[in-house]
Amino acid sequence: MRRHRAGTRAAAALALLALAGCGSSPDTGGKGDGDTGKPTPAARDKGPACVGEDPGDTVHVLRGGGFKLPGGGGVQYADATADGTQRTATLRDGATYASGQQQWKVTPGAEVTVSGHAYAVRQVCAHRVALEPGSAEARTALAAAPASLEPRQGAADDALCFTTNPTVLKAAAKGFPTQGDTLSLLANGGVQRFPTGLSVTVAYVHPDTGTAGLDANCATVPVAGYEDVRAGDTVEFAGVEFEVTSLTERSVRLTRTSG
Repeated sequence: MRRHRAGTRAAAALALLALAGCGSSPDTGGKGDGDTGKPTPAARDKGPACVGEDPGDTVHVLRGGGFKLPGGGGVQYADATADGTQRTATLRDGATYASGQQQWKVTPGAEVTVSGHAYAVRQVCAHRVALEPGSAEARTALAAAPASLEPRQGAADDALCFTTNPTVLKAAAKGFPTQGDTLSLLANGGVQRFPTGLSVTVAYVHPDTGTAGLDANCATVPVAGYEDVRAGDTVEFAGVEFEVTSLTERSVRLTRTSG
């Protein structure tokens, strides 16, 4: 389970205070003046939620996750910035993290070449980037029908996890509550599994700051890693969008917003 970065920031701040001779006395528990001991709220995303338009039949690369692409490689949505008007995504070469990977900062209209194929960035959202394949070869490979809709775990599920095939996406969508209904994810470290190989876990919940982290994996690849989501934020799994409606120490509740 990922450890929330707020704890790291708090520890670094206390270390700096001690070096400066401003540390508090031992009988205060090591807390300086004004330190409540609660997690520090993450900065709000300035938006907009999305820029550009998704024409459909695109590859959806989810925030904090990777997507395997034809040609043997992949792409990750590693980071994002937004200033209230524009939104920029940082894409990284490769479906999973490794040192020395190439990165690009992109906005809608940009083009990147990954695994020998060109992709156009059509939409950048806080929760995903939509990439349109530039070659017929890549489009055909991504839309290919799998031999079976039954997940087998591991890389054998690539055709279920990394696809634009409408039959697979429809089967994945049926594994979630219907539009307008709620999906509850328990915050106990358990893994919730879905029909086409996807698994989702609540990484952490901080009720004091109203934030949570959600992790998703498919075919052994981390396909999403949503950090510091709050009520009202959008997340996506297997092509289906949800709004975070509430979170408690026990669960995170998501309402399905897409059909």
